[in-house]
Amino acid sequence: MIPLYHDFTEESVLVFGGGAVGARKARRFAREADVTVVAPSFEFEADDYGGADLIEASPAPAEVADWVARYDPALVVAATDDGAVNDAAERAAREAGALVNRADASGDEERHARSVVVPATVEDGDVRVAISTGGASPALAKHLRERIETELEGAGAMADLTGRLRTELRESDRTPRERRDAVRAVVRSERVWKALRTGKSKARQEADRVIRNTGGGER
Repeated sequence: MIPLYHDFTEESVLVFGGGAVGARKARRFAREADVTVVAPSFEFEADDYGGADLIEASPAPAEVADWVARYDPALVVAATDDGAVNDAAERAAREAGALVNRADASGDEERHARSVVVPATVEDGDVRVAISTGGASPALAKHLRERIETELEGAGAMADLTGRLRTELRESDRTPRERRDAVRAVVRSERVWKALRTGKSKARQEADRVIRNTGGGER
């Protein structure tokens, strides 16, 4: 499987299953998509589903395709404890040309076209790191996410800062290579990172100092 980002803005996602996994998937996709969760009952409060529409229903496997046709989702999530329902959801999604996420599938099981794995993610502003074990070990993915969270602190602010610097440097008399070297020096500067993370000094001033000294080393 090849990692990709997918924009779910104005798309719909249909989740079968109202347990912990279904709630987690609903919260994830409700950040962008119009999410509907179908389940016989819901284990948590409505807010735990991220604002998704909650429908109490117990579709039999033969009825799952009708639900998929009704909502025309970009993604179907099969997160029930009934293998037959999950099988039906996967089959209906493929036949409808939708993506499908099998929450009960492990990394060793055969995956079909249009199958997706929802990775663990770490976010800081616009910077996102996705971690996947191919579905084989969610516990490992979670552990790695927790380790990376600390390292990523300040990355969103660094992206904003260097984005502004790139725009300004294009208008300077520096060559393309000099501009690239300047931005890379800022990204690699521990002083700039410290300023972004602690707020004890002005990160922009530190970045300007690094750029002035690019080529001769930081002083």
